Amino acid sequence: MTFDHLGLSPALQRAARAMGLLAPTPIQAEAVPAVRQGRDVWATAPTGSGKTLAFALPLVDLQLASQARHIGYRRPIRTLVLVPTRELAVQVGKVLSALAQPLGLKVAQVYGGVSINPQMMGLRGGADMLVATPGRLLDLVEHRAVHLAEVQHLVLDEADRLLSLGFADELHRVLALLPAQRQTLLFSATFDEAVQALAHSLLREPCRLTVEALEAQAPDIHQRAIAVDESKRTSLLRHLIAAHGWERVLVFVATRYACEHVASKLYKAGIQATAFHGEMSQGGRQQVLEAFKAGRLNVLVTTDLASRGIDIAALPVVVNYDLPRSATDYTHRIGRTGRAGASGQALSFVTAHAQAHWALIRKRERLELALEVEPGFEALDEPPPAAPGNGGIKGRRPSKKDKLRAAQGQRPE
Repeated sequence: MTFDHLGLSPALQRAARAMGLLAPTPIQAEAVPAVRQGRDVWATAPTGSGKTLAFALPLVDLQLASQARHIGYRRPIRTLVLVPTRELAVQVGKVLSALAQPLGLKVAQVYGGVSINPQMMGLRGGADMLVATPGRLLDLVEHRAVHLAEVQHLVLDEADRLLSLGFADELHRVLALLPAQRQTLLFSATFDEAVQALAHSLLREPCRLTVEALEAQAPDIHQRAIAVDESKRTSLLRHLIAAHGWERVLVFVATRYACEHVASKLYKAGIQATAFHGEMSQGGRQQVLEAFKAGRLNVLVTTDLASRGIDIAALPVVVNYDLPRSATDYTHRIGRTGRAGASGQALSFVTAHAQAHWALIRKRERLELALEVEPGFEALDEPPPAAPGNGGIKGRRPSKKDKLRAAQGQRPE
């Protein structure tokens, strides 16, 4: 199948070919016709399957049709794409701009962490399509720089994170500003039970699309789990980098403090490493990311900020220095490698305290991975006694969601 078979306008097909797009992926082949028909869509597809273009192509096509009927100077925002992070806003904005701007459409992207004034200036006269993080969008609404009364198409990209506890309040405030009659699209790699409930409340008779990763299409990621004492993890990481000659490694840790601490230890050991986390300025984050992509940095130590919405071409290795809080985050973390047909490696350091948590991740992800031992770094610590109850997959410390449930007399997940 080619894009010719999806009914897209000739002008949009030319724009797609200019981007090097020749044939739709499975999620694009299913989603494009449904979106063009005006249906609500609830789509689940694996990381790297082309979800962004699955909504970008048909929405640009619909926007072109409505643009032809538009008269006047001010461009009303017809399409709103909500994303959870600045990095994803930039990435989605680039895709939409590459498709839409050659066709005369204006695409804007707004996100926090930078001055609001240039974004307000950029929105003078409106925009046809807007990519936004919820918090900054609400700031712009309060400044009367954005009007959402004419939005016809709403996209929730990485919906599982957008609808999580941290974004729920802001998301509800944004939804209250939108017309009730609109097309709503939910795209994500995963959906937990809470997201499913909210999706059912948002969507009207949605077209439910699920594209599974076929074995032939599955990323070529060699996964390993290494038992190691907590105090030996940095030494083990340095040893593996040197022994295997890894030139670029993305290292996931649990906290901002751990980012700075681990990156500093590696740098002092002569490894070009730096931290990447949400407390950095947007400019600083972009500078670090570009340096890592260009190979000027060998190791990027990050929180789950970098687990989604960031595409690093030919990234060979991902290391879970700290295990992720959930199996879903594990999927997104290791999905940073083995992209676009390339092979990759994903290693997880499993301390004695994390063994029960690792067992739950393995169960959720159906992983047949035995704990390995790296010679010279044998684990000596003993696992702690099992705690009563199921403990949840999120580890030893309760999350905000767990605390709220406890206050309401509910059991944690």
